[in-house]
Amino acid sequence: MVKLTSLKVLRKRFNISRLAIKYSRVTIGFWIAMVVAGLLAFSSLKYALFPDITFPVVVVNAQVPLETAVETEQKLTQPIEERLLPLAGLDQMVSSTYPGRTVVTLYFDVGTDLNSSSMEVEKTLWQIAIPEGATFEVIPFNLNESSAVSYTIKSDTKDLKQLADIAKTSILPEIAQLPGVLKVNLLGGGETTFTALNSGSDLTKQAPEIIKEEQQRDNPESPIPITPTRIRFNGQEALAFQVIKGGDANTLDVVSRVEETVQRLQASLPEVQLVLAVTQANYIREATQSTIDGLLLAIVLAVLVIFTFLRNWRATLITALAIPISLLGTAIVMAIYEFNLETITLLALALVIGIIIDDAIVEVENISRHLEAGESPRQAALSATNEIGLTVSASTLTIVAVFLPVGLMGGNLGQFFKPFGLTVSAAVLTSLLVARTLCPVLAVYWLKPRQGSREQGIGNREQVTGRREQGTGNRARLSRVVFDFWLRFNPNYRDLLRWSLGHRKFVVGLAVLSFVAGISLIPLIPQGFIPTLDRGEFMITYTAPLPQMPSASQFGDLIDKILNLGGFDSNSEESKSLTNSDTNSDTKKQLKPQLSQPQLSKSGFNGLFPIKKGMKLVLKQSEQVAKQLEEAVLAFPEVESVYTVVGVQGDPNKGNLQVKLKRNRQYTTAQVQEKMRAALPKISGVTNSVEDIQFIELPTQKPVQVALLGDDLEVLGNTAADLKTRIERLPGLVDVEATGQNNRGNRITEIEHVNGQRGVYVRASLNQGQRLGDATEEVVKVAKMVLPDGVRLELWGDSALSSHVLGSFAGTLTLSVTCMLLVLILPFGRLLEPMVVGLSLPLSIVGAMLALLITQSDFGMISLIGLIFLLGLLDKNALLLMDYVNQLRRAGLSRTEAILETGVVRLRPIIMTTASTILGMLPLALGFGAGAELRQPMAVAIIGGLLTSTLLSLIVVPVLYTLLEDCWLGLLSGIALRASQKSEVRSQK
Repeated sequence: MVKLTSLKVLRKRFNISRLAIKYSRVTIGFWIAMVVAGLLAFSSLKYALFPDITFPVVVVNAQVPLETAVETEQKLTQPIEERLLPLAGLDQMVSSTYPGRTVVTLYFDVGTDLNSSSMEVEKTLWQIAIPEGATFEVIPFNLNESSAVSYTIKSDTKDLKQLADIAKTSILPEIAQLPGVLKVNLLGGGETTFTALNSGSDLTKQAPEIIKEEQQRDNPESPIPITPTRIRFNGQEALAFQVIKGGDANTLDVVSRVEETVQRLQASLPEVQLVLAVTQANYIREATQSTIDGLLLAIVLAVLVIFTFLRNWRATLITALAIPISLLGTAIVMAIYEFNLETITLLALALVIGIIIDDAIVEVENISRHLEAGESPRQAALSATNEIGLTVSASTLTIVAVFLPVGLMGGNLGQFFKPFGLTVSAAVLTSLLVARTLCPVLAVYWLKPRQGSREQGIGNREQVTGRREQGTGNRARLSRVVFDFWLRFNPNYRDLLRWSLGHRKFVVGLAVLSFVAGISLIPLIPQGFIPTLDRGEFMITYTAPLPQMPSASQFGDLIDKILNLGGFDSNSEESKSLTNSDTNSDTKKQLKPQLSQPQLSKSGFNGLFPIKKGMKLVLKQSEQVAKQLEEAVLAFPEVESVYTVVGVQGDPNKGNLQVKLKRNRQYTTAQVQEKMRAALPKISGVTNSVEDIQFIELPTQKPVQVALLGDDLEVLGNTAADLKTRIERLPGLVDVEATGQNNRGNRITEIEHVNGQRGVYVRASLNQGQRLGDATEEVVKVAKMVLPDGVRLELWGDSALSSHVLGSFAGTLTLSVTCMLLVLILPFGRLLEPMVVGLSLPLSIVGAMLALLITQSDFGMISLIGLIFLLGLLDKNALLLMDYVNQLRRAGLSRTEAILETGVVRLRPIIMTTASTILGMLPLALGFGAGAELRQPMAVAIIGGLLTSTLLSLIVVPVLYTLLEDCWLGLLSGIALRASQKSEVRSQK
């Protein structure tokens, strides 16, 4: 039997509505103040695409006078790695060893202080016994310090040399001093990078405000890029300036300031054209605006659902006010935690619309029901809130219990979803306060007593609606249609509920079957990680062959070519001095011993040609490759612009073509990429790849990556080559590449390490329609067929993250369910109701999986968040049913009658909340606007899960309630019977 005393006490304690009604003016004043504070907080929020996450990276660049890569590995790389691997907060460590040089890259956990980490690395290195003559430098990198926007600099009347002078004196200094700008790089012209620093940045503590080109030339090991570059825009050579934002700066703020400054500079430089080449801002603006539009449409649809059911504009207005007030209250919490209005937090706000309005619906609907029974507005508010308050509070707290673990997840994934979990928790707690305080007060003042029948019972038309339909038009006709459907459905549901209670085994079997069906659908759903965004732009990367090692007889010709290679202008003083015969003769004598040093075997062009003029020779050849690729790309009618950088990542033989597509194109970005792969020219010795643009710039950006680990370099290289050949035959995988191909016999030019062990990488891009999870699974299957003894496979990059996500969310899901069940024990005082809730949760799986399968949405990180979101929604329906059953049983009804009456009374709020949530998700599920790929899987999973879980829970929850209670009572009866029998045996003795 239900414990009466404890529940009555709890209801009184949870009924803060009584105090809110008693002090109504204070309540209204409090919420007015909250609205004002919320508006101020909302205006302070910044727009972004993803949460602000710090990616701390420290690079160790060490050199030693040794002639082979193997010797360098043994005497330099291994001692460094052995001491650095145990560092606190270190996530991954990779290294590349060349003859006489090693580069160790340390990736620390997200949130780790970069300065502290770099100081700890440097401190550790000083304690290592390294060979005599060895030197090292520690270079900290914040990957958030990325390119925000790039402009090309062109002119019809000035050459590149003149444009460079104008840029250095008039453009870069102005841009560099803008707030949020870390530095500005001048690129192009075949010259080394010229950098202007913000005078307020940390870099100025180590460098002058303007870093001169001559300083960079004199220090070939400088961490500042020294590789010459050439810039091309739509097939024409140009210069460009690249704006690097600070790690903590907001991209949109920085770009907006740069745009304003460029407009001002353009007006003062009439002979120069500053043309926007690359920016992240446009897509961020479009994606955030699309999410906001979906949020507003969700609010409108939810309000329409409420009015359709309540058919009372006053009650609808009270319920609708809960949405903006709750969102403004959430904005205060977001401002306190310095969250942005980005995709993740906006998704959270869009998803909680159903929950926010849910609490208000339940409160207002219950007050309306008491008004329909003839009570005064004040008495109806007091009675209704006392009746439903505990259930509303408990159900809302369970949602917090579900999402708080998401906000407290550890690791990189946890930092990404911390804003999501905390935003949802703040929103539902605010909505609970609104529903329990403001809504009852407004109901007392705004809702009017019902005229007409005061008889109880759903079958009476006036009792259900409060009054007969008034007015004409579409609104009245819609209300009558809904009402007529309601009149027919209520008796049918009551009969179905009665039948279900008489056929409990069948109902339980149906629930189990739905769960099994949902699980069996998972392998059929595309397995992904984070959906690829259709940004309307992508990158084509290429690598041209380096020149062969010159023989002794070729030194003279090679040096002549290097010395005769001009800069901006062949008539410049610099070029004249370089072509002087005496100078050439002297320089040849200096170059010959340098070109014969062991440095020639280093990987990368800096090691191959230590002279900058030598780099220009390869840069010219690389530009010819870029021209051929540009011609093929510009032939596509979908292409709007092509921005080409020749000389990237420290290598003049590498280049990037950033392709921007027209808005009114007929094909998706993935379709254009597929067509372009087939159309790019096949150039001898040149490898190219069509890749998506990453918001965090990494040297290797291919989504599918595996590492092969072992000891024998030749075996690793051969295995990687074999695996590459087999992967190229797989459908859906393109642009496959493998490292370690040059390590054959005694010719070892580079040795890669993964967390201290030798390794090589195999990477691939995804073709249109291919999902990361499915592709990774296929690669692993193929790899297992070719792996020899002594070589093991390890997932890397996004492939590793996608597999790690499932494990992380499995633990979070378990913790969320546990917290939710613990919270439910408090209001009910026993395990029966929490057990019913827990057993009813899997009812959503079949609908969610079926919806993902039909829409071909990814089963990945975003859809998993949708499944966790369902947990918080589903327990509300079960709580509404069971709490009212307990109330009616305490009032004297039998269990069966209480269940039948509860089903009819609670059906309307359950359908209302479900319909409002589904319609609120519909704009997101339809996938309109920029960034829809991120929103759609979550909304699809929620809609599908809600449909099946709501339909099934209406019969499964009552059946589980009776079944578990009977089992519990039977267990207690058995225990009592055995105790009685033992007592009788003792008495007989």
